[in-house]
Amino acid sequence: MFKLMKYEFRKTWITKLILLGITAAVESWFLVSLYMEKEDGLAASIAILMMLAIFGVLFIGLQSVITLHRDMNTKQGYMLFMTPNSCYKILGAKVLENGLSIALTGAFYFALGALDISLLFAKQGQLNQVWQMIQDIIKSFNEEIPLTSDALAAFTFSLLAGWITTVVTAYLADVISAALLNGKSFNGVISFVIFLVLNWAFGWLEGIAIRNIPNVVTMMLVRGGLSLVVAAVMYVATAQIMEKKLSV
Repeated sequence: MFKLMKYEFRKTWITKLILLGITAAVESWFLVSLYMEKEDGLAASIAILMMLAIFGVLFIGLQSVITLHRDMNTKQGYMLFMTPNSCYKILGAKVLENGLSIALTGAFYFALGALDISLLFAKQGQLNQVWQMIQDIIKSFNEEIPLTSDALAAFTFSLLAGWITTVVTAYLADVISAALLNGKSFNGVISFVIFLVLNWAFGWLEGIAIRNIPNVVTMMLVRGGLSLVVAAVMYVATAQIMEKKLSV
């Protein structure tokens, strides 16, 4: 399993390194602006760092889906399924590597954000405007999120778990499409339609589960836990289809 995870990581390590390099450059801009007390530079660098945190995690998940699609639709990628490894093991390596990458990326940006906020509050003056911008961005996801440490941690957990579920849902949609339309040029479109249907079904189930939970933090924890359960179910379903329909 570890060798397969290393193999999956090698497919995407360059883009992850590029993301890290961009983040380091913007963080340097933030630190210089903070030291020189330039409000415009602070506001711009914080906004870019938050966008990098959001879209970086999204891109890592999307990259994994693209990799699976390529593995099932190109001769070079399909060689993976001819190795003496079960589809459960192959898919498990993909899910674990991507889930770990998503979690580490989220934790990295969360820790970086906490550090930057601490540095901001260590300086005097000009911080109200920046903090208000941070509040506005967080509340754009959910206006009811209280800006406390436990709420932000629950929100981060819910967000990451939800994205892992989205990735596994895309896996399942792509595998169903490949099993039904192996090699057809339009199977990508069918995969997307199946993904939308599965995503709608999960959203409906999630709405029922959290409907009567008044506490925002508890609601986010339940949402995150449900996401991981659904991801596990979809992983088993995806591996089963791969084992029966796509295994060589």
